[in-house]
Amino acid sequence: MTGSAELSFLAATGEAGGAALDQVIGMTAVAVVIGALLCWLGYLHRARKITWVNSVAEYAGRKFKRPPWVAVPIALFTATLICALFGFIWDVSLHIGKGRDPGPLANPAHYFILVGLFLLFVAGCAAIVLPYEKPGPYAIRITEDWYAPVGGVLMAGCGLYALTGFPLDDVWHRIFGQDVTLWGPTHLMMIGGAGFSTIAALLLEYEGKKAVGENAPKEGMGLLFIKYLGFGGIVIGLSVFQIEYDFGVPQFRQVFQPMLIAAAGAFALVAARMMMGRGAAILAALLAIALRGLVSLMVGPVLGAPINWFALYLGAAIVVEILAFTPVFKRPIVFGLASGLLVSTVGLWLESFWVDAVYHYPWPSSIWPEALLMAVPVAILTGACGAMFGMVLTDQRLPARPISIGLVVLAVLAIGGATANGLRYEVPQNATATVTLTEAGTPDERMVNADVQINPPDLISDDPNWVSVLGWQGGLPDHRGIFVDRLQRLGPGHYQSTEPMPVNGSWKTLLRVHDGRILTAVPIYLAADPAIGAQEVPAEAQFTRPFVAEITILQRERSPETPMALWTIGCLIVLACTLIMIGGLTWGAGRVNRSQSSGSKTELQPTAQA
Repeated sequence: MTGSAELSFLAATGEAGGAALDQVIGMTAVAVVIGALLCWLGYLHRARKITWVNSVAEYAGRKFKRPPWVAVPIALFTATLICALFGFIWDVSLHIGKGRDPGPLANPAHYFILVGLFLLFVAGCAAIVLPYEKPGPYAIRITEDWYAPVGGVLMAGCGLYALTGFPLDDVWHRIFGQDVTLWGPTHLMMIGGAGFSTIAALLLEYEGKKAVGENAPKEGMGLLFIKYLGFGGIVIGLSVFQIEYDFGVPQFRQVFQPMLIAAAGAFALVAARMMMGRGAAILAALLAIALRGLVSLMVGPVLGAPINWFALYLGAAIVVEILAFTPVFKRPIVFGLASGLLVSTVGLWLESFWVDAVYHYPWPSSIWPEALLMAVPVAILTGACGAMFGMVLTDQRLPARPISIGLVVLAVLAIGGATANGLRYEVPQNATATVTLTEAGTPDERMVNADVQINPPDLISDDPNWVSVLGWQGGLPDHRGIFVDRLQRLGPGHYQSTEPMPVNGSWKTLLRVHDGRILTAVPIYLAADPAIGAQEVPAEAQFTRPFVAEITILQRERSPETPMALWTIGCLIVLACTLIMIGGLTWGAGRVNRSQSSGSKTELQPTAQA
């Protein structure tokens, strides 16, 4: 089987989209029952027909040195952060190692994600339901005598948005097939809702501090740790968009990775340094490293799933800390803009040493011009947004509304423009790869070495992003389910494997080429997949196959028959909801800042001084 005949099977569709209806009905029933019980409990508390809820909340408030409507939600939120992060990383690793799930209840990682997202929503609702009196000066009026803290409303909104993504994911799969990528629209709903909820949590804690007033007890180490962990959580929450690069299976161009690192680092670390003072940026990065490292250790070596690396953000933290010792720190917006510039240049340069040392795909020198064009404007503007968030948390007056809102809008537009550019790629026409395989395994577990000749030979530059072989979804735990081999260049268009690759069982093995805007692939071996009507693409001793779009191989479960217009509409709806969530967080931060009494405004709070 050669040429177009075998490639016709790559996008075949079948019955692999969506969960079994009994699982969907079962999950919905459980959610309705639990939700009804919690609503009834909230009603009894609000009507003061029970007192034990308030007693437990008061106890938590005394221990946390914050009002009960802050203490309980923050405790739940901390559990959420750990539970959902563990489930998410484990889920991605299982998909990489084993492929798609037979159903949402057949994947153990999904339980951690569901519980985590549900706790996030419950945490926000708890902040809304618990207070009998008006919770601080910034509260939102719900009824005549019921007020809710801004941070609680935002946390509940983020939780609901993330939680909604779970059932919608099944709907999406039924319409479009299973898009086996982190960047699927419904996947981004779950990731975005959970990630941005860290901002709501810090706003809620700030409201609680203001509600306690000047006579608040001195903050202990536990509360300070929670605050530092909050900023570490922002680093983690904004960095999970990079997870495909962390596992070594990026399905999009490499220029995204530096931009995503710079954006997350600029926002989170600038805000941390402004609120928590000296060393806060470094400490937030270290806490993020510790939490991500612990989860990676559990998922990889302990549970036998593929190992993932992650950005350290230490270079970004160092440049933010150094800049904070200059007079620029006294001008917060300028500090944020300058920090973003340094994070996206010096910080990325420092991060590149780590990436080059441990990642499957180091950053080639050819990546830097376009990567900087994308990362620098995004990081500068997200740094300014981080500075404004820090100003809210340190009682500093934000710039005039047109300026502050304009900076947020510009940041969103910069991210959108960079994303649109990063999504552009080319598939070369009339280009082929002639692959000669030599046996290196056993009949029961076939492994091969490969000699690859790309035609035309000048298709790839001397410094491509990668020319590699990827094998994934090979099964767990024996093989860890993933194989990555960066091929050795022998001459123009001539490459050779450095270790035997799997071409047996359930493996999907392909030759990948990424050079600038070229992003393309050739299948080497693809296991048969009756559920989607795809036949096996065999690994013959020698074959010549055309280069095709990677997505037709990596996401062969997607249905090519679904109209592109429907896909576009679905993506635009998710985009609109995401912008509403960002707009809500912006509104909430602005409401807190505008509601502060003018007497509490200071140029710079003592905790934020260099």
